[in-house]
Amino acid sequence: MAQTILHKANTRNIADHGWLKSFQTFSFGINYDPDRVQFGALRVLNDDIVDGGGGFGEHPHDNMEIISISLEGSLQHEDSMQNVAIIEPGEIQVMSAGTGIYHKEFNKNPDQPVKFLQIWLFPNQRNVSPRYQQKRYDALLKPNEFTQILSPEKEADSVWIYQDAWFNIGKFEAGIKLTHPLRNKENGIYVFVIKGSIKINGQELEERDGYGLWETGSIDVETSTAAEILLMEVPMNY
Repeated sequence: MAQTILHKANTRNIADHGWLKSFQTFSFGINYDPDRVQFGALRVLNDDIVDGGGGFGEHPHDNMEIISISLEGSLQHEDSMQNVAIIEPGEIQVMSAGTGIYHKEFNKNPDQPVKFLQIWLFPNQRNVSPRYQQKRYDALLKPNEFTQILSPEKEADSVWIYQDAWFNIGKFEAGIKLTHPLRNKENGIYVFVIKGSIKINGQELEERDGYGLWETGSIDVETSTAAEILLMEVPMNY
């Protein structure tokens, strides 16, 4: 029988910096909770809102896989590898920080907030050469199906990272039922409801709820309303 952990949206820590409001599923910065440090290799899941004109100044990272998924607005990225890019809704960005990277991200539009998911995973290789990758996935989406947007496979259509992890995203109508198999039965899977109301193995989840499951080979998904769902399959031995 699957082991589970439920993180309701209203139990997340909130960091309000004026220009930034960050809803944090796991411990981050000064918001430390020993019971919510990580889910296996999934270390950070921040649901961030950046006001117009606001942004993160240049800061370092190392030995972490850092993923950004834009939900609304345009987030500009610049880094020490000379990458300059704009992350739009329907796109995913990954940085393998490795031996070290500096970057900054900001909202250049003064009139519209940026909403994006900031996700960190522990890597399975340390001190790799830093790398950057960005891809659109929205054109690959099919109604009422999950689409892979991240994997460890360099040749896949999705972005890749230094970790045996698979991310899938999908947009669904109400009343859809399906079973999603894990790629590795030793992994766990963390479900994050971007929009809507769903059930996972009978557990009711609302918008921005998170639900982790492990010791299972698959999950049963049922949508109560139209929904957008992110699945993050990750190793648990971290």
